[in-house]
This record gives sequence, C-alpha cells and structure tokens, in this order.
Amino acid sequence: MIQTHHRLWPALAVLVLMLSGCSDDTPQSGQVNAPPDPGKYPITWRFALEEIEGSVQHTYAEAFKEHIEQISGDRIVVDVFPYGSLGTSTQLTELTRNGSVNLAFASPGHLADKVPETGLFNLHFLLPEEPEKTRDLLKDPELISRFQQPYRNSGLQLLGFISEGWMTWSANQPLRSLEQFQGLRIRTMTSAMAAEAYRAYGAEPVQTPYSQVYSDLQLRKIDGQTNPVFAIEEMDFHEVQTTLTLARASHFIASVVANDDWYDGLPEQERTWLTDTIRDLADHAWDNQEELNQERLEQMLEKADIRVIRLTEDERELFRQASLPVRNRYLEVTGAQGQALLEYVESWQQP
Repeated sequence: MIQTHHRLWPALAVLVLMLSGCSDDTPQSGQVNAPPDPGKYPITWRFALEEIEGSVQHTYAEAFKEHIEQISGDRIVVDVFPYGSLGTSTQLTELTRNGSVNLAFASPGHLADKVPETGLFNLHFLLPEEPEKTRDLLKDPELISRFQQPYRNSGLQLLGFISEGWMTWSANQPLRSLEQFQGLRIRTMTSAMAAEAYRAYGAEPVQTPYSQVYSDLQLRKIDGQTNPVFAIEEMDFHEVQTTLTLARASHFIASVVANDDWYDGLPEQERTWLTDTIRDLADHAWDNQEELNQERLEQMLEKADIRVIRLTEDERELFRQASLPVRNRYLEVTGAQGQALLEYVESWQQP
C-alpha cells in the first residue's frame, strides 16, 4: 500500500534478508521444544508487513513488538518491516516461506492463488453482519484449526486472522447498482478469487500492483479500487476519486503467518510467548481497525470534496444475489475441504 511518491523497496534489503534467513540466531527444525539457551539471547524476530507505517498492520506489529519484548524480558527483539522495505505482498510471503523473515502478514487477496482455501475471505456477503460475531469468528480456535493444514501445505504456519475493516468501493461515480459496475475497470488484489468477486458484478478486474494504484487512478488507466477506508485515506486515493460507496460486502482479512520450520524449531518458552501475544492482541486488532477507519473517514470528509454513499438493504440484496455464483467457483477450486469451511462460516450467520 504505497503511492508513486513513496520510495520503493531496495533490492539490496531483500538480498540481505534472504542471506540472513539462516542465521545462527534462528532455531532450526531439530530444536523443537528445546529449552531456551540463555547464552543465545537477545535474538531478533523479523516481521514483514503488507502496509505502510500508520496502517492497521503497522499498529498491530508495533503492539506485537512491545508485547513480545516485554514478556520475554527483552530476550526477543522484533524488527518490523513496513511495506516498501522488502517487496510486494507476494514477495513477502515468499520471503516468509524461505525463512528470510520469520513473521509476516499474508492477505487472501493474493494468498488464495497459493492457498486456495483462503479465497473464502474474498467471497462477498459471507461473514456475519453483526460485528461482534465476525470478531469472535476470526479468533475462533476451530476456524484457525481448519485452516492450519492448507497453510502448512504452503510452508506457512497460520497464527491468526485479523479484520482491517469493511472493504470500501471508490470510483468517480456512486456504485449503487450492477449497471454501474458494467465495464468498470476496478483494481483488485492479485488472486483469481478476488477478481471473480467483482467480475460477478459485471466489472473488469485489473490486478494493478498496490504501489501503482494512485498513478493508475490519476491517469484513468483504472476507474476504481477497493480497500478499507483507512488505506484509501493514507494512500491519498481520495485525491483522485470522487465517491466512496460503503456496501459492507466483505472485510479485508489478513492472516498472521510464520515460516513453518522456524515455528517448529522454537523452544517451548518462545512458542508460548508467541501464542500468548497473538491471543492477547486479537481484540486489540479489532478495536484498532474500528477506530482507525472511523478516524480516517472523518479526515477525508474534512479535507476532500468526496461523497460517501451507503447502500440500502435492498441495494445490498441485489449485489448479494449476484455474488452467490462465486461460491460455486470457490468450491470448484477447493473441493470437500472448501465445502466444509464454507459451511462452517455460513453457520455463524445463524441467529
């Protein structure tokens, strides 16, 4: 999440991390549950983000850093790498797989091409309407357990999910109907399932790199994009778009992941620190995204001539009906495991 006037990541930084991924400070897979060796501390955990400083992910990572360093007595030091330091979302996931970084955010908007089951979070009108239910679902141990093996199959250890808020549609017109989506060039994340969600409305998905979105909107290479409110504000998309449509169709879900060999090799005490921190930050992440999205919306309304459109329930129902065939596409890709996941999440919509 970075516009053209921000500095792009230095290639050298990626190379240095790849070379340092096998540092002697990193426990190896043969050390599972070994007791901590006091002589090896302090050690560094590297945490890579898909977003820039000031974002939901950055706020979470800073809280994670503070928590881990406190409960470990500064035996663990967390280095946080905001977006722009190392690479694109896809590249960060690869750096996590090969052990160059220990921890990262990985969003289903790109991850679904490698872990198809995560495409579930690209489906529209699926998560519960009640905020409290969605919050509880995302930290539900059963949900996380059901996703563990698909992540492990891709060399990643799933630690948890967080919501970054409702995805908001921006364009130079209201997007109140399917007719207004016809032929609309809308930027989506890179996974096929993310694109399918908008193709179902008649749009033409364009998988522009996030660092290029501002300029492509400015040059009219694309007509719109979709992101949480805080991201639209911090990336200044409101400078080159006139209208925000709040449809409440889907949340931006991010997963916190670790390199699986690194995770398996953590001494028991370090793994406990990690698990406890992820658990303790679950509610913090939810509260933070709510506050940040509301704050950034107010800031945009104060400094930009931008309209905010909130869909009626009747309008939302037409989009919901149009979105349902995408679930069949999800099942074609994921089979029985996807069916079980879909049914489990749908069960949370029940009263």
